Amino acid sequence: MFDEAAVAIATGAASNVVAYLLQGRADALRARLDAVFQRGTAEQRSDALQALEGDSIALARHTVTEAEATARWTRFLTAFLAACPDARTDLEALASAAPPATRTINIGSQHNHGSGTFIGGDNHGGITVTNGAN
Repeated sequence: MFDEAAVAIATGAASNVVAYLLQGRADALRARLDAVFQRGTAEQRSDALQALEGDSIALARHTVTEAEATARWTRFLTAFLAACPDARTDLEALASAAPPATRTINIGSQHNHGSGTFIGGDNHGGITVTNGAN
């Protein structure tokens, strides 16, 4: 039986795996999981990368919930930790490394006509337009 700390590590790592997937960052996570699973067998590494692809698609299509994916990864990582206890430090690092927040960019357009306040505030004074000649 695992100690509570090991389960907490697996749960934290699983939550971060799902957080990466929800942000569409499976590629950033693939190399990290490949390095973590180097301590295991080739089959474990292959299973992890297949699960990563499958959950990435399932979350994008909304065929699995965030909670379901996190529970599946928690079971998967707990089993891996039981088989490879020397991977604990790698999973601790994964558990503490939440994906960086992505920036949101709002793109829109504005059409102004008439008098009033426009983007950048009020403009006072005249505007001189030249054709580039001195």
